[in-house]
Amino acid sequence: MADLRSALQTFNKEWKFSSKGPLCVALVITQHARKMGLPLDPDKLLTDAGGQVLGLGRAAVQAVLNRHGITRVLAAEGGRTSRGSINNMREYVGFLNELIRPVDLDAIEAYWIERVHEFFAAKPFKIRLDASRSLRTLVRDVIVQADERQRNTPGMQYAGAVLQHLVGAKLDCALGNGSFGHNSFSTSDAQSGRAGDFFIGDVAVHVTTAPGEAVVERCRDNINDGFRPIIVTTARGLTAAEVLAENAGLGERIDVFEVEQFVALNLYELGKFAADGRRVAVGDLVTRYNEIIEEVETDPSLKIEFRQ
Repeated sequence: MADLRSALQTFNKEWKFSSKGPLCVALVITQHARKMGLPLDPDKLLTDAGGQVLGLGRAAVQAVLNRHGITRVLAAEGGRTSRGSINNMREYVGFLNELIRPVDLDAIEAYWIERVHEFFAAKPFKIRLDASRSLRTLVRDVIVQADERQRNTPGMQYAGAVLQHLVGAKLDCALGNGSFGHNSFSTSDAQSGRAGDFFIGDVAVHVTTAPGEAVVERCRDNINDGFRPIIVTTARGLTAAEVLAENAGLGERIDVFEVEQFVALNLYELGKFAADGRRVAVGDLVTRYNEIIEEVETDPSLKIEFRQ
């Protein structure tokens, strides 16, 4: 048992299987091993079209979790839309096939259930309101934390999710809840043809950490449809977005904003440029952001803990 757990820990560390997509793969493939026996043929664990892992989906994942008393949703699509799921499946099958028989699949499943509990208990991002630092820095700190977590968890787009929901929360605080809809970041990412992340009045807002030609073309579509496009991006993405807009002949028709300024200026306005008001405004922003995470995301580690 100790050797099996050690092997699982080594595999998990090497292939970073503690995020929601890989965890879904591990749970579903372990069930395939129960039904089909070992060794498994990875080529037989693909759908007919070969583009997805066989049986990988929310229902299958939640069925396993429910047996262990877990009712929270691990992933809206059960890892199905993750670009790395097929590779993760092949690596995990290879790992299972190399284990010394007989293999205790109950112990393996229990190990992954422990990782699921750890995932749900993951620490949120943290921000601290410091009177000696600018509000721009406060926004930057959250994005830096998301970037760092993303580097340590390949395949997960934490920075993009944080950016999208920070902007959404900021707009809700300014306009009031219900002025527009919110979507999970994975939904927005999967549906690359979306005409915008937020539609408010005649404005289409696009939020992105890495502006590319695709978002500029969606802005062109917005203009053709009678909307005014806005791109909100990081400091690094600002110049790229402006250059791409100019190259597309849309430089004077697309407003491009850097997210730190976009959010911080509104916090000053909401706080009526007073110290106590800023504290309340930041608290309201974080509260609304966390509410959005609860509403549309399944990863609680995207939340923000606000310390004053």
